[in-house]
Amino acid sequence: MNKVILMGRLTKDPEVRYTQNTNTLVASFSLAVNRRFTKQGEERQADFINVVAWSKTGEFCSKYFKKGQQVGIIGRIQTRTWDDEQGQKHYVTEVVAEEAYFADSKRDGDTSSGSFENTFGSVASSSPEFEISSNDDLPF
Repeated sequence: MNKVILMGRLTKDPEVRYTQNTNTLVASFSLAVNRRFTKQGEERQADFINVVAWSKTGEFCSKYFKKGQQVGIIGRIQTRTWDDEQGQKHYVTEVVAEEAYFADSKRDGDTSSGSFENTFGSVASSSPEFEISSNDDLPF
C-alpha cells in the first residue's frame, strides 16, 4: 500500500504547467512539514516535501492555495528519473496529491467551507475519547 497523509505549510504559491501532448494541468508546490519531535535545546525542524497535483486537484490547489497556508494532502509517493541535456541522470521523489484540503483555522469572516480538521477530525489529541475500566465487557 502506498498512502501518504501530510499537513504542512506551502513554501510558495503553486506553480502551474500544462503537459505537451494532452494539455493537462499540473500544479507543483513544496510543503514544510514539521517533525513530530525536537531535540532538547534545538529548534523544531521541518522536512520540505515536493507535491504534484494533476487535473482537477491541481486546478483546486493552483486556485486556492497560497504561500504560508497550512494544508492537508492525501496521496502517494512516486519516484522518477530523467536524463538532462548533458546526459546527467536526475532522481526525484515526490508526493502525488489525490486529495487536498485547507487546514488553517477559520478566521473571522472567512467563508472557506472545508478544512482538514472538519474532514478528518482532530489530528492529535492529548486526552482519550473514552476510557475502559476493567469492569467493561469488551467484544474482543
